[in-house]
Amino acid sequence: MRRSHVTTVSLLVALALAACTNAKDVLEPSAITPPAASAQAAPAAQGSAAATTPAPAPSTAAPAATAGTPAAAPVTSAQAAAVLARTRLQIAPIVGASVEAATPLTAELQTRAKQRGITLAGSQDQTATHVLKGYFSAMSEGKDTTVIYVWDVYDPSGNRLHRINGQMKAPSTNSGGSAGADSWKSVSPATMQAIADQTIDQFAAFLGGKAG
Repeated sequence: MRRSHVTTVSLLVALALAACTNAKDVLEPSAITPPAASAQAAPAAQGSAAATTPAPAPSTAAPAATAGTPAAAPVTSAQAAAVLARTRLQIAPIVGASVEAATPLTAELQTRAKQRGITLAGSQDQTATHVLKGYFSAMSEGKDTTVIYVWDVYDPSGNRLHRINGQMKAPSTNSGGSAGADSWKSVSPATMQAIADQTIDQFAAFLGGKAG
């Protein structure tokens, strides 16, 4: 009887020790270490992500700098148009060309100037901003007549501001190779009108270049 009692007590002690061992395993601090480690790792990961977030900042600044660049073109066009609108061009008597050749030239100068927004001033107009003086010569060679022209642009005080020059060939009915009044008979009105168009266009380009 006593032996069985001792055996029973030994079994109870063994069970109690086993229970304490299991409880220790459950309450061991190392059992909750992994969650703590993962909790600490999460903020670190968030911090590294936050550190890389400001990186795109330089790319956002670049469009702001380039966005304003194209705005300069309309301003230049507007300034050039304003300069042409304020211009009052006086055309001095043509030197060197015959009356028959100068008549279509002068008429086309007026037409082209209006198309480009330039106002023509009369010979007695004191409000002219520019004076255009033209010098012409014509030379016939074989079946062609070459018209050579030079335009000087002056301000109202007589200071030369710009020079326009060129030449244009036209079919000739004059068989001689000479320059003078006979050569002008071979120059058609269309040739003089083409010279007038080129002259006004180059004058407008000169004014536009000054505005830019």
